[in-house]
Amino acid sequence: MANKTQEVGGIHFPFPFTPYSIQKDFMAELYQVLEAGKIGIFESPTGTGKSLSLICGALSWLRDFEQKKHQEEARLLETGTIPLSDGTEQPPSLSSSCKETPDTPRPAGEPDWVTQFVQKKEERDLVDRLKEEQVRRKKREERLQQIRHNAQLKYAARRARQEEEEMERLLRLSREMLAAGAEAEPREQLACGEEELVLAEYESDEEKGAASGVDEDEDDPEEEHVTKIYYCSRTHSQLAQFVREVQRSPFGKDTRLVSLGSRQNLCINEDVKTLGSAQLINDRCMEMQRSKHEKSKAEEEKPKRRRQEHRAACPFYSYEQLHLLRDQVLVGVKDIEQLVALGKEARACPYYGSRFAIPAAQLVVLPYQMLLHAATRRAAGIRLQGQVVLIDEAHNLVDTITGIHSAEVSGAQLCQAHSQLLQYMERYGKRLKAKNLMYIKQLLYLLEKFVTVLGGTELKTINDFLFESQIDNINLFKVRRYCERSMISRKLFGFTERYGTVLAASREQPRLAGFQHFLQSLQPAVTKTPVTPVEEGEAGVPRLASPLMHIESFLAALTTANQDGRVILSRQGSLSQSSLKFLLLNPAVHFAQVVKECRAVVIAGGTMQPVSDFREQLLACAGVEAERVVEFSCGHVIPLENILPLVVCSGPSSQQLEFTYQKRELPQMMDETGRILCNLCTVVPGGVVCFFPSYEYQRQVYAHWDKSGLLARLAVRKKIFQEPKRANQVEQVLMEYSRCIKCCGQAGGTVTGALLLSVVGGKMSEGINFSDNLGRCVVMVGMPYPNIKSPELQEKMAYLDQTLPRGPGQPPPGKALVENLCMKAVNQSIGRAIRHQKDFASIVLLDQRYARPSILGKLPAWIRDRVEVKATFGLAFAAMRKFHREKSVLS
Repeated sequence: MANKTQEVGGIHFPFPFTPYSIQKDFMAELYQVLEAGKIGIFESPTGTGKSLSLICGALSWLRDFEQKKHQEEARLLETGTIPLSDGTEQPPSLSSSCKETPDTPRPAGEPDWVTQFVQKKEERDLVDRLKEEQVRRKKREERLQQIRHNAQLKYAARRARQEEEEMERLLRLSREMLAAGAEAEPREQLACGEEELVLAEYESDEEKGAASGVDEDEDDPEEEHVTKIYYCSRTHSQLAQFVREVQRSPFGKDTRLVSLGSRQNLCINEDVKTLGSAQLINDRCMEMQRSKHEKSKAEEEKPKRRRQEHRAACPFYSYEQLHLLRDQVLVGVKDIEQLVALGKEARACPYYGSRFAIPAAQLVVLPYQMLLHAATRRAAGIRLQGQVVLIDEAHNLVDTITGIHSAEVSGAQLCQAHSQLLQYMERYGKRLKAKNLMYIKQLLYLLEKFVTVLGGTELKTINDFLFESQIDNINLFKVRRYCERSMISRKLFGFTERYGTVLAASREQPRLAGFQHFLQSLQPAVTKTPVTPVEEGEAGVPRLASPLMHIESFLAALTTANQDGRVILSRQGSLSQSSLKFLLLNPAVHFAQVVKECRAVVIAGGTMQPVSDFREQLLACAGVEAERVVEFSCGHVIPLENILPLVVCSGPSSQQLEFTYQKRELPQMMDETGRILCNLCTVVPGGVVCFFPSYEYQRQVYAHWDKSGLLARLAVRKKIFQEPKRANQVEQVLMEYSRCIKCCGQAGGTVTGALLLSVVGGKMSEGINFSDNLGRCVVMVGMPYPNIKSPELQEKMAYLDQTLPRGPGQPPPGKALVENLCMKAVNQSIGRAIRHQKDFASIVLLDQRYARPSILGKLPAWIRDRVEVKATFGLAFAAMRKFHREKSVLS
């Protein structure tokens, strides 16, 4: 791709082709937001090149920032002073990067010579620090340059790997010989004292280094975290697509980019990968890391027990190989798949190798959860202080943060954790210190009380839940800290993996039987058979290796401030299926740390309307001043005449269209919907995608049409497809839908395409591309309001009414939330159609409530400015027929 550098407002933006004018505006505004340290809300419709605008705008700013920083460092090292605004000089110790400013007073009565001495020392410290940073930077650049151009260094890792494999082969042969010799001739008993003459198991210094992994790095100076951009999105496929865009951009060759992912996505140890679930993979990885250190410690404490068996350390967790992989990661832009392939070739773990590369990276690509969850950030080595964060596909950011920090535990998990923990204490109780026993007993008490309250369906404040559970006398902060530091859940995982869920030893049975009676007393009417602690007789209850991990998340959630969360007690058919759920009401609590630490944050998406959710629920509640927030919304690249958005208020038989809960199931409303679609399918070529508010309503309408004969009338013009409930069937349905449209377009005849019946918020309302003939018309049946009777939604509405101010002439914040949730879902669904500059489509909103100014104002700008409200179906149908006839002729 050619580099078409654009100059906008004196700033040079390299671009792979001549950008649209809206892309120039996007990059210029993004640059200013990053430079001024603001919070930006950016909306750029799908098909307008949002990803490239983000890449070229942000990396152009980073290029200029680094250049200015290096120039300033060079001048400081040369002069030792920095200029004041009046043209005089001041020592570098008083620069903005240090704690003191020129106006900071020294202690009263301090002698001048003391002040001068302190200033001189600060100057020397700053210069020394800059020199150290320059040396580290130069070494890194030389190292990466060598990897790029030095073929000998490129294959050094491969040679080392071949040597290691040969050593492993010889060692295996030696062990086989010893085993064969032992079988042929029994080992002779040694005389007293002769044991000392036998060589202990040998381990070379190199092998120690390879096995102990990152501990070798403890004496190395910590690498500088350069100013960087953290880019995050929802899914790994979206992140991979972004990385491919970076590779194709003018910045693709020189940017140090790191892709982060979970162990499940990055692990190359086949023995660990076969465990399947993310939790088991994480547990095993941590166990293998610790195995070497625990073995060394055991040998120091008990030298006579040299021949204990220990789980092998991971062969891909090697200090030398990980650092080689780190440097290879930083040379050239790589996505997750390429990173995994590189790790396999280098026999080094991509999960840890990518984390080693974070400090020197300029662009870090990672999933939402890794950035928005503080504990996960810390574990990954992510530092946000002074950095830039770009959050893409952010239309559901509020819900995402709420979901990440909410927690739910089932009765089955509580019972399993209690059983496992009780058996663990019985087996190792005499070896445990007093504090360990105290905390384990507290955990057992908490689990029993949690099971006790599972007697009904209620919603409680955190404090009420603690009081009614009779656990308000326990310091949950200390219990949480104990769980984190002692890693009790991981110990429990190893224990249950070794001994199974229930031990057969007779001494455990009295205590377990006591818990069985306790459980039985909670639900005497359910069954006469004893209820086992792990509910083994319950069909369909998944057995988790470490249920205590889920319970730790719930305990952590209970330490949230009382006003910011609620606890929902849900009683189902049995104790196992009942649950405790923590609902976060204030996501700003967790987002506040991000906006406080970062230099700048950009929230971007294709459809960000309505933005009031971001401003009020996230930013204002996180303490962000209104002046720091910048909104940018650009139009679409398609011509005005390529889109026809209509609000249709009545149907062919003059039936008013208002799909409320009370009216939408009426036979006449379902009939009118069918007649509208029959008419539309006669004038719309190719594919029609029709969205319903829910799966249940779609099923009801489909059954009614089948009975009334409307389905057969629709099938004359379009082959009918339904969105499947199972995710693994979506791809197949889409392939058949696409194939049908293509065949109909080539064959001619009465069937002109296909009709796809979909659901708002379902599998096809986000991330699916209905471009060109796949989506010539998108129909929205009714308004997909959330269930107003939901306890969670009612509590959220009440919380917003209490905490957010109500503007003059505005609805209560809780009511506005319901409307915003509805319109966000609508905007996501109707955005599936127009995907590029030459695309065209009609958008039909079937409900007269869409004509309200408050609703129209929440549509994306590129639709809002062109929408037409049609009071009768005749007017709407005439506009549709004219639009598609003209477009079909031109195409």
